[in-house]
Amino acid sequence: MITELKYSNTNTYLIKGNDGYILFDTDWAGTFSLFCKELGEKEIRAQDIKYLFISHFHPDHMGIAQEIADLGIAIVVADVQEAFIHSSDSVFAKDKRKNFKPIDDSKIQLITIAESRDFLKKIGIDGEILYTPGHSDDSISLCLDEGVLLVGDLNPLYELEMHKGTQIAKSWELLLERNPKKIYYGHAKAAVMDVSTDYDMDDENKRILQNGNGKGKTGTERTDKVDKSKTDKEEKERYALVQRIMKYIDRGYSIDKIQKKTKSDRGFIEDVTRMYLTHQNVSVQGILDRIEIKNR
Repeated sequence: MITELKYSNTNTYLIKGNDGYILFDTDWAGTFSLFCKELGEKEIRAQDIKYLFISHFHPDHMGIAQEIADLGIAIVVADVQEAFIHSSDSVFAKDKRKNFKPIDDSKIQLITIAESRDFLKKIGIDGEILYTPGHSDDSISLCLDEGVLLVGDLNPLYELEMHKGTQIAKSWELLLERNPKKIYYGHAKAAVMDVSTDYDMDDENKRILQNGNGKGKTGTERTDKVDKSKTDKEEKERYALVQRIMKYIDRGYSIDKIQKKTKSDRGFIEDVTRMYLTHQNVSVQGILDRIEIKNR
């Protein structure tokens, strides 16, 4: 059973086994109280969470990992991630507003990718961890035998066309070999897959796309770039605004300068900037979808 936790900007998940839960990902530093509140609203006790897996060690996925570990929850790190555990410490060090606690290495339980199935089996979860680099070199995905994928920030399937021939496409090829029924993302809507479709990565006519964009058998049909259901003037202007902000970011403009030029809401500009800088080759629609997740 998958329980989605929605308490800040990142989608995080609880997976129930026979002997407690696994938590998949956390959020930014400063969200620990929101995390605890969300658990309370879901009527889940923190002491029933046995392990924390982190899809990758970017700030928005590991920010409260140590505070969670302080509750007695072990941080499980795959061998391919070991060198990246403290890669975000310097990011939080620059932001004095955040009460960030670096991960205590003594709280870590290191396993190999090959050991992951046996490890999960011990707590009653049938599945495995796969190494799925592309968004980052330390990215992993949790693959459950029931047909569920939790992929963190691996670029959603609807962005796959722009990543042909890249590591992102290779990681998706590995994941789609598991014939998933549902995919849970870190910053996009969950995708329900058409299990009757033969997912051939080399056949454009059979390519399945995430139900936030694109045209595919996921319950809705949309265009590759702009959702057909959002063709009004306001949505077109929002799309164009994100394009402008991305161009200004590429030119090295500060948020203050971008706000002055666009006369837009500062919070919106900050969201676009964060998502653009932390998600490799993200599309304009991909950013809009992630902002929609945050604000829903």
